[in-house]
Amino acid sequence: MIINELNDDNWLFFAIQNYNNPTSVTYDDFEEDLKRFKYIKRLLRRYEMHGELKTHLILNHIIVLYNTFNDAATPLLFYKLDCKYWGTVKAFMEYLNRLPLGVDKSDIDDQCLKSLKLI
Repeated sequence: MIINELNDDNWLFFAIQNYNNPTSVTYDDFEEDLKRFKYIKRLLRRYEMHGELKTHLILNHIIVLYNTFNDAATPLLFYKLDCKYWGTVKAFMEYLNRLPLGVDKSDIDDQCLKSLKLI
């Protein structure tokens, strides 16, 4: 399933199908992992409004998403985040070598990528 096929009705089902967290035993654990999408969105909004980029925190959330949702984290992220944040998210994916082939790299947030390369 690709991002064009995701919608509000099947996003959660797609997330459940691709969820792989051996330490998770309850639905509450799954919901906690889903909250990471909201946390990332909040951190990206703060970056947009105040110029405050918390690279380590965002990077940790994205790594956990990839650990729990594997490659499905990419379409899940792109669907949940507004397109105005995609350039910044692409910078994190580029840094983690998780940016899918064929994705337009022209809008990658260069300032964010420079910050990540300093880590």
